[in-house]
Amino acid sequence: MPKVLISDSLSEQGVKILEQAPGIELINRPGCSPAELLTLIADVDALVIRSNTKVTKEVFAAAPKLRIVGRAGIGVDNVDVAAATQHGVVVANTPEGNNITTAEHAIALIVSLARHIPQATASMKAGAWEKKKFEGMELYNRTLGVLGAGNIGRYVVSRAKGLGMKVIVHDPYLTAEAAAKLEVERVTLDEMMERSDVVTVHVPKTKETTGILGRSQFAKARPGLLVINAARGGIVDEAALLEALESGQVAGAGLDVFVEEPTPKGHPLVSHPNVICTPHLGASTEQAQINVAIAVAEQIRDFLLRGEVRNSINVPSVSPEQMSAVAPYLELGEKLGSFQGQLAKGRVDVVEVEYSGEVAELKVAPITIAVFKGILSTVRENVNLVNASHVAQGLGIKVIESKTTRTTDFASAVTVKVKGVVDRLIAGAVFHGRQPRIVRVDDFMLEAIPEGCTLLIHNHDQSGVVGRIGTLLGNAGVNISRMQLALNESRGEACMLVNVDQHPSDQVLAALRDDASMIAVQLLEL
Repeated sequence: MPKVLISDSLSEQGVKILEQAPGIELINRPGCSPAELLTLIADVDALVIRSNTKVTKEVFAAAPKLRIVGRAGIGVDNVDVAAATQHGVVVANTPEGNNITTAEHAIALIVSLARHIPQATASMKAGAWEKKKFEGMELYNRTLGVLGAGNIGRYVVSRAKGLGMKVIVHDPYLTAEAAAKLEVERVTLDEMMERSDVVTVHVPKTKETTGILGRSQFAKARPGLLVINAARGGIVDEAALLEALESGQVAGAGLDVFVEEPTPKGHPLVSHPNVICTPHLGASTEQAQINVAIAVAEQIRDFLLRGEVRNSINVPSVSPEQMSAVAPYLELGEKLGSFQGQLAKGRVDVVEVEYSGEVAELKVAPITIAVFKGILSTVRENVNLVNASHVAQGLGIKVIESKTTRTTDFASAVTVKVKGVVDRLIAGAVFHGRQPRIVRVDDFMLEAIPEGCTLLIHNHDQSGVVGRIGTLLGNAGVNISRMQLALNESRGEACMLVNVDQHPSDQVLAALRDDASMIAVQLLEL
C-alpha cells in the first residue's frame, strides 16, 4: 500500500481525497520539522507540500521509496529539482489552481500603487488629511507591459484591458496567432521597458529569468515607471530596483514576493516610501487554497493508482486524454530501447528516434524518454522515466528526435537508431490499437511480439536451418512459443526472432552458434 505524507497545512478538501483513496495510506503531519521529515520520509511513496517544507538533496537521499513530490501551488523554489531528477522522483505543481487569485492580486497592486491607497490609508489612520500629497495616476489609456503571457499573465491581460489599459507583452514563446487572440502587441524586452507606464512580472523563476529586470532595463525605462512583482522574488533585481527608486527612474513598486522570505527586519524595499508590499499573498484566498489542495491531491492519487503524470516540472506530462493514445507507444519505446541496449557491444554515442505516421501527431517526448529508459536499464540500476534523460546526459549520449508524416508500411512507426561501437536500427509499430510489434531489425522486415525470453538469430539462408534450431531447442526441453522469420535475398541471409518459454542454457546457445549456417545468435529479455 503506497504511503503519502502531507508535511504542510493543506485544505480539508484535499486531505479527504487522499484519505478516501482506495489503497493509499495517509500520514498527515503539517508543520513537521526538518529532522522529523527525514525520519518520516524513509518509507513514503509520495510527499505533499506547500511553501514551508524544504525538500533538499538530503531529503531525497533519505527517501528510497519516494516517487513523487506534489506542490500545492506554482513555485517549486523549495524543492531541489535536480536532486529529485537524479533520484528518479517526479516533481509536480498545481499551476492552474491559483491563477485567477494571483492575477487579481497583481491588478490590486497596480491600482493600489497608482492611487497611493496604502499610503493614504496609513496617513488618515495617523490623523492626517493629505489630499494633495497622494495625487495618483489614472490607468485608463496607460500602457501596461506584461512580462510573460502564461496562464496568470493572460488573466492579467484580460483584466487590464477591462480597465481600459493598452497592453504590450514580452514573451519569446508567445506566437503571433496567440498574441492576436489576446489582442496584444508582442514586443522585445527593451521595447516593453521603453514604452510602458506600468510593468508587471508573470514568468517562472529560472536561470534565464533571475534578475531579468535589472539596471540596464531600468535605465531604458520611461521615467516614472511603476513595477509590479507578484511572481517570484529575484526576477526583479532588488538592488537595481532600489537604485531606480532612489533616482526617480522608477516612481513606485508593488511587491508581493522577495528574494528572502520572510523579509529581514529593516529591508530597504519594504521600508521605502514609494513601495507597497504584501507578504506573498498572491495565492492566499480561501478559494485558491481549496483549488490547489484538491488539484495536488488528485494528482498524487492518480499517479500512485494509475500512473498518470500531470503538471510535472522534470518529466513530460501526459494528460488522461493523451495517455490513452500514448500508453501503447510508451511500452513500445521501452521495448525498442531494451532491444537496442542488449544488442549494444559497448559505448553508445548517438540515439536517433524517428516517429512516422499517426504517432508523429502525439506528444512524443515521453516516448523518447521511454526509449532511453529501455536502453539504459540494461547497464544501470534504478533508471526510470524521470531520470533516464539525466543519466543519458551524464553518459554523454546525444539524442536526435524527429517526426515525419510520410507514409510507411504501417500507419505509425517508431524507429530507433543507435550509433556507437556498433550501429543498429530497430523499428516498431503498434498493431490493433495497443499491441507493440518489432517490424524491422536492421534491413530485415518482420512482425514479432517483443515479449519475454527471445532469441535473435542471424544466419545464412540455407535449407534445414529452422528445423535444426527447432530440434536442438526441443531436445533441450526449450519450448518455442513464437517464431518470426525475415529474408534478405540479395545477401542470401535470414533473420529470425524466436520467443521461448525458458532461458536456454549456455551449452544450448553454444550449440546454436556452432551451427555452420549461423552468423550470430543473441539472447534477449524483453
